Amino acid sequence: MMKGKYNLLVFDWDGTVADSLHHIVVAMEAAIDAVQLPARSRERLLGIIGLGMQEAVRELYPDVDIALRQQMIQSYSRNYLAITTGKTMLFPRVKATLEQLLDQGYMLAVATGKSRRGLERAFVDTDIKQYFHTSRCADETFSKPHPQMLIEIMQTMNMRPGQTVMIGDSRHDLQMAANANVSSVAVSYGAQPLQRLLEFNPLTNLNCLSELPMWLNTR
Repeated sequence: MMKGKYNLLVFDWDGTVADSLHHIVVAMEAAIDAVQLPARSRERLLGIIGLGMQEAVRELYPDVDIALRQQMIQSYSRNYLAITTGKTMLFPRVKATLEQLLDQGYMLAVATGKSRRGLERAFVDTDIKQYFHTSRCADETFSKPHPQMLIEIMQTMNMRPGQTVMIGDSRHDLQMAANANVSSVAVSYGAQPLQRLLEFNPLTNLNCLSELPMWLNTR
């Protein structure tokens, strides 16, 4: 039986549910090299995780023209597919945590910067699609930190902002939550340093996703 004030839990994917950050960085580095653009640091590359690909490349290379940007995106997609097919990994105890949350009566959703094709492929790799009531991807609506992704999820699930929590590992996740008037929870093990996430005043921060059910029971 669900406890507390929150009903809908919305999870970011990369860096929150899936341990995919290294694969993203490697694929992006290869794409940058393929189109012969100046290299970016690992920190810079981690900083764009959570954005849609158009927005991510624009943030890394704001002066690059549309054609070259598209070439880089296509190269990234090929590289990421080659690296990750059948290899998407979850962080520890994710499946058990999602099962526990469902047993407690929570509704679960995903809001991700991945494309729909990419998320569906990751669902197949990890076998956890059945745990989520709905999901939204960056190629279906506005990219984070625009609030539309969360708004559409809440509309689908007939939930209000005060009943919803966004769980994520990046400033894009937490800014999206703030833009949608939704509370957030930060995870410390993902793409961006916890100190950066605390600037968005999350309700709490987790060192492992398995800490979430216990924290929710206190609300």
